[in-house]
Amino acid sequence: MARRPLPRILRNGGAQLARSRELARTAADSATDVLQPLITIARGLRRLASAARRRWTETPKDRRGALLFLVASVVLVVALAPYGPLLAVITLTAAAAWQGRDRAPREPDGPDEAQAQRLKSLYEALVPYFSIAEDPDPLYVHGGTWEKAFPAYEFDDAGRVTELVVRYPAYFTDGEARSRARIEHLLTAKAGRGREYHYTWDEEANHLTVAVLPPLPTDITAQRFVTAPGETVLGFTDPTRVQRTLPLTHGEEQRDVPPVVWRTGIRSTEPHLLVLGQPGSGTSTLLRSIALQALGDGDLVIVDGGGTGEYACLTGRDGVLAVECGLAGALASLEWAAHETERRLIAVNRARQEGRPPSDDIRRPLWVLVDRPSAFTHLAAADGRRDPQSLLQVPLRHGRAANVTVVVADQLDALDGLCDAVRQHTRARVVLGPATAGELTTVLGIAPHTTPVDQVPPGRGYARLGTGPVHRLQVPATPDPYDDATSDAHRQAVLDLLPPRTTPADGEQAAVPAKARPHTILIKTEGAPAGTRTVATEGTARLGTGTAPDGTKAVKAIPAETGSTPVEPEPVTAAAAPKRATAEAPAEAAPAGPDAVDPVPAEALAAETVPAEAVAAETT
Repeated sequence: MARRPLPRILRNGGAQLARSRELARTAADSATDVLQPLITIARGLRRLASAARRRWTETPKDRRGALLFLVASVVLVVALAPYGPLLAVITLTAAAAWQGRDRAPREPDGPDEAQAQRLKSLYEALVPYFSIAEDPDPLYVHGGTWEKAFPAYEFDDAGRVTELVVRYPAYFTDGEARSRARIEHLLTAKAGRGREYHYTWDEEANHLTVAVLPPLPTDITAQRFVTAPGETVLGFTDPTRVQRTLPLTHGEEQRDVPPVVWRTGIRSTEPHLLVLGQPGSGTSTLLRSIALQALGDGDLVIVDGGGTGEYACLTGRDGVLAVECGLAGALASLEWAAHETERRLIAVNRARQEGRPPSDDIRRPLWVLVDRPSAFTHLAAADGRRDPQSLLQVPLRHGRAANVTVVVADQLDALDGLCDAVRQHTRARVVLGPATAGELTTVLGIAPHTTPVDQVPPGRGYARLGTGPVHRLQVPATPDPYDDATSDAHRQAVLDLLPPRTTPADGEQAAVPAKARPHTILIKTEGAPAGTRTVATEGTARLGTGTAPDGTKAVKAIPAETGSTPVEPEPVTAAAAPKRATAEAPAEAAPAGPDAVDPVPAEALAAETVPAEAVAAETT
């Protein structure tokens, strides 16, 4: 049976419906213009009826009879008077037309005298930059009119410019950053300081759009963000720069705010982050916010060079492997992180060669947060020790393949003191606090499209992820909950995000759950030198070892997983345990093998290990 063709209305229905809709809209607009007087009179009659009804309701019941008699008398006089009904209709129509008029205040057709004077001053200031002597028909000339140069403009209640469209001649060098910077600096000074302006250059149309940016919200506290695995929220930005929003809770209200999301992991193009800022600008706040988000599915190693106890709330928490404030502990933790990165690389390579997925401890993210490493640089140089920054080279270079993420925070004036590895491998950058345009260009690579201001709230700055655009950034409020100056609401918000404490801060094991208690492994070694102390790894666990007088090494380890089964003490060989030989031990004492690691002095690990006598007594 042959198929009948569709009707023409269905085949070309889209165009016809659009045309019909446009005709109907045009007819409705024409009818509205024609019937506008009737609409006005009808609106006035409705308002008069509402006023009469309200008058009748407000009249007391004992006076309503007199009011009815008065109205009836007026109607009778009008009806009996010559031309009375006609005059009454004309009067009622005029009153309805007056009551039904549009009472909204009309906007002025142009700027007032003060606004016109401000626009004229902007025009005169731009004349030296947008005019040349060879131009036969200059757009900008001294004593000229500004109407053609500024086709669109808006003002606020205070009379200051909030949005301005500037036309400029085609020969202006808008492709040069220096020329753009001169114009932006001039407009910022003339339009009003103390505000952030966003500049949009349209090179094709020779238009420059200047818009005043609203302040970013500073009342967003730390909370659970709705993100995918491997995504970290650095802060929040303008809705025009990103195409995504996050649902946030502010008290009892729910609102959507555009975030700045940093993606980490094996497939990340910017696996490491560098945060710079002035003192008190919120760099430690950003690191605490990142730490609280990373603890959801990863482990943390925190090195605090400031030594002010900003991360004391994380000590002993589940997933926090170490919180170090001293030089010896920082060296030991960063060296462990370097060897852990190497161990993960070897394990990943073996798993790929064997055709199997990596183990869970390899796929679990490891975060290394270093706050103010430049402070340790001076201490290490004075004490004749190794610079802790040199230990970050392996995690920075190979961290993406090993699922290790490094976050470094320091002061803005300490940028030159950072090592080359930190500056080369941290392609995600954040600058917090007040900074000049030159400093922002040096750190971020390009100048932002907004004008920096001198006075900014804590946690306010700019962020750029790799080669992407520069975003305005406001870090969520994540203060130290142990600080007396922290408000109760902010303190409780941070405490609610902290994981349970599995290891007491004082090192006692009485309050630790049985399944999370550290286990002890005995390692039999032959001919181990006395006094040798090492730090080794088992999975992502952290191991401290001590050597007994009889040559027996006791290794104290905290399992990487909270629910892992404690390992019973068992003798193993020295070649099966990862260890570090010390500077005092000869080179041949370190066993060869893929898992062998370099030694460190015993003094550097004194804070990380336990006495051999105590370990031997515990294992007995």
